[in-house]
Amino acid sequence: MIVFTSDHGDYLGDHWMGEKDLFHEQSAKIPLIIIDPSREADATRGTRNDALVEAIDLAPTFVDYFGGKVPGHILEGRSLLPLLRGESPPDWRKVTFSEYDYAMQDVRLKLNQPIERCRLFMVFDGRWKYIHASGFRPMLYDLESDPEEYVDRGDDPDCAGIIARLQAELFDWALHPNDHITTPREKIAAYADNQLQVKGGILIGIWDETELAAIKDGIAQRGKL
Repeated sequence: MIVFTSDHGDYLGDHWMGEKDLFHEQSAKIPLIIIDPSREADATRGTRNDALVEAIDLAPTFVDYFGGKVPGHILEGRSLLPLLRGESPPDWRKVTFSEYDYAMQDVRLKLNQPIERCRLFMVFDGRWKYIHASGFRPMLYDLESDPEEYVDRGDDPDCAGIIARLQAELFDWALHPNDHITTPREKIAAYADNQLQVKGGILIGIWDETELAAIKDGIAQRGKL
């Protein structure tokens, strides 16, 4: 397998910037060309796929390609083999994320931001690009009508629903990090299942709901007496 890709893009003067300080396409979008020599990939050879992928998908792709089991509790990305081989997974990601820390940039001083709040987050669904900047209103670009990203619609009331949807995606992503990196999910699942097994005929903190209903009925009957 051969992969051609890169680190972040560079503005090189676009948007009057030089490096990678925001999430316009010049900075956030990078080339990704994959040659999968396997016969299963013949059907898609030479084609282009517009699925939302992230750089973190490459490591699981390599593991999967060489026959390994992708350790999902460690690697956050997803194998690209299904896409390379013409499949369309129904549960493929609907948005992609990127983040940036500008604490070491002089713009932090201009914005009078404390170091711990100098974080930027991007959520992109293939059309709308939402940018969350702590302490400031959001930025929003419609790449369908404004592919050069010159019109910031972050304060457009007509876009409030779009902002709320993408913000919810960001919060869900941020609140559910991949934090069980030392224990495989199968082991966690098995541990939880074991808690439901009867040991010595005694279940602590678990009851039969039909029995519970009978107890409640008996209490009610005594109350009537």
